[in-house]
Amino acid sequence: MSGFFQRLQALEPRRQQAFMAALCERLLPNYALHAQTGGQGNPAGLRAILDLVWERLAIAGAKIDFERQAEKLAELAPREDDDSFGARRATEAVAAPSALLDTLQGEAPEAVLEVSRASRSGVRAFIELTEGEDDGERLAVLVREHPLMADENDFQDAVLEAVEEGALDRDALKALRRLGYNDGVSNLGLSAD
Repeated sequence: MSGFFQRLQALEPRRQQAFMAALCERLLPNYALHAQTGGQGNPAGLRAILDLVWERLAIAGAKIDFERQAEKLAELAPREDDDSFGARRATEAVAAPSALLDTLQGEAPEAVLEVSRASRSGVRAFIELTEGEDDGERLAVLVREHPLMADENDFQDAVLEAVEEGALDRDALKALRRLGYNDGVSNLGLSAD
């Protein structure tokens, strides 16, 4: 994994931001599902903020007040007293774009690693919840070999390769966004539809 993280950190900021934006896309259905089942949250608000991020990636000079967007994003977070599994995944879906917005407002060198790790840890938590394995060693093997974790690792590898290669022009960004959207299926294999 360390080679992966070194490659991530070696990317120029705009490429890191594109990587994070694709992962944020894939986390969005987790937020939408929590909003549907818990009756709290605003998936359209989160979608709008992500749309602005993609716009900024496509148009370098786009004038967007990311400080204001960060304030709006903070309002979308689940209630702090909600410790449900869905709320924790929805919190990840808000924290990831928050880290991304930090990079658009200035220096946040660890943000790209935070977003990558958060997406993986959500998958790990889902596997722990659904498989119910108490033995630490067996659980570690189960997580490592689980199809959802394999899919997450393959997805992040594909996104990293996409942002490392060639120009990040409009077409490349559209392809990256489609990759992240993943037909509306999240990193947990869930869809809000």
